[in-house]
Amino acid sequence: MDRVVLLLSVLSLGVSSQPITDSQHQFSTAVSRVQTLHLLAQSLFSNFESKLPTEDQRQLNKIFLQDFCNSDYIISPIDKHETQRSSVLKLLSISCQLVESWEFPSRFLPGGSALRISPRLSELKTGIQVLKTASQDGAEMFSDSLPLQLASYGNFYQSLGGDELLRRNYELLACFKKDMHVETYLTVAKCRLSPEANCTL
Repeated sequence: MDRVVLLLSVLSLGVSSQPITDSQHQFSTAVSRVQTLHLLAQSLFSNFESKLPTEDQRQLNKIFLQDFCNSDYIISPIDKHETQRSSVLKLLSISCQLVESWEFPSRFLPGGSALRISPRLSELKTGIQVLKTASQDGAEMFSDSLPLQLASYGNFYQSLGGDELLRRNYELLACFKKDMHVETYLTVAKCRLSPEANCTL
């Protein structure tokens, strides 16, 4: 954790005074952070699911497929082709919104994982905001000024018990794992800084 904070501090030091060649390093730092969160999200979900009976897993998966995640309101690329056509600033804006949408719900992740995840999400959002500021050159604009209207997870924040709590925990972990595909957006944005790179997903 100390290393992450140190990297963030370095990233946050006057981006405008750094040469443009430092952008690749800044993107690498952000991608590394989100990869860590993505792996953590997958691990948390897998561990939770592995403790459930097979029939419970099937039933919860059916219910989850019919529900919506907290971040489904965020307009994002519908496939890999649209992702590759999106501007760097648009990808950064979507990434920032996705990460921000989890700052509050992450506090309710089961198993004490919130203590590991919430600070990392805040640090990642700050890093992405720095990259957005550096990417805005007046020639490329993407409006993300609309206020975030976070949908709630139904009754999740109320006291629940039994099967209902189990379903909400499953839903929360499954949505968190799904939304950490923000890694793809940051990876493509980073790749755009290297014209010789192959950015194919």
